[in-house]
Amino acid sequence: MENKSLKVAVACGGTGGHLFPGLAVAQELRSRGHEALLIVSEKAIDATALKAHPEFRAAKLPSIGMPSLVSPAFIRFLRRLWESISICRHLYKKFRPDVVLGMGGFTSTAPILAARWGRIPSFVHESNAIPGKANRFSARFTTNVLVGFEETAEQFRAGECIFTGTPVREAIGKKIPREQALATFKLDPEKKTIFVMGGSQGASGINQLLFRIAGILAQMPLQLIHLTGDRDDQLAAANYMRDSLPAYVAAFHDRMEEAYSAADLVVSRAGASSLNEIAYFGLPSVLVPYPFAADNHQEANAKIFVDRGASEMMVESESTTEGFARLLSNLVCDETRCRKMAAAALRILPRDAAVRVADILERSVRR
Repeated sequence: MENKSLKVAVACGGTGGHLFPGLAVAQELRSRGHEALLIVSEKAIDATALKAHPEFRAAKLPSIGMPSLVSPAFIRFLRRLWESISICRHLYKKFRPDVVLGMGGFTSTAPILAARWGRIPSFVHESNAIPGKANRFSARFTTNVLVGFEETAEQFRAGECIFTGTPVREAIGKKIPREQALATFKLDPEKKTIFVMGGSQGASGINQLLFRIAGILAQMPLQLIHLTGDRDDQLAAANYMRDSLPAYVAAFHDRMEEAYSAADLVVSRAGASSLNEIAYFGLPSVLVPYPFAADNHQEANAKIFVDRGASEMMVESESTTEGFARLLSNLVCDETRCRKMAAAALRILPRDAAVRVADILERSVRR
């Protein structure tokens, strides 16, 4: 059994926060000689990401989200959930997985329920401090819950959770020399660099905050790398040019290790994947939680980083132009404090999360 090649179904579609950690686990499994089947949603983000990974088999499930129990849409949700369970049962008959891993969201729920039906060991991974509805439900049917933060275990039954951290996608790369990274963006190595990103949701709120303080930041020896998302890149570029603030602006950037390696400070939402990448590169950060995240889980995520000394948090609804500008300038110019925050970020999360998850999956089959 020690050397048996396993078949693992990894349900990881719907958002980047589920997809990229799932891919990281699949890559670790493949490096050990195991076979992974990726179960994803019909969303464009999944199709785009899978084009870069033809080495994996993949199957699609209908995209579903759970409405209110009293909503007329709940009946349609149940129909689509049953359809997804039926698809998974058919997939399992052909693929015959030894174990099933769900990375969260309702794309994971049907694969977990189908695994329970087929008496296949299963695990669900929760990357946020506060679990979503899907994982709260799915946890009842799994062998164990794997959690990205130790604090998350308090949200589940005693003894139910195993702390693994959240796997970081292999494509994120390794840290490169700062000057080399800055040269990629045609920025000045003599200036402090703030890296601003909004994540897959809610970039607009952070963008507007930066637009308002651009004139203030332009009076300091600062420069920006600003990944705006797909709507605000031209507006951002025009704002910074008007205010004479040196900046590299783009909707997205494929080689994120370049941006992280160039940064002295990160301004970001507080989604679990973004936080894991910030911790992976050991960077100080100012976190602006997405105010409409389910159960306000981004603020709970950010609080963990703040409590550990790795970040400052700015609540979007409470921010002022002067206060936000002062926070950024004070932090980025305080090298001693930034070094302490960077060291704290490195300590928060395990860097071998994909290895930990793969170990658990292997052990579950051996038992």
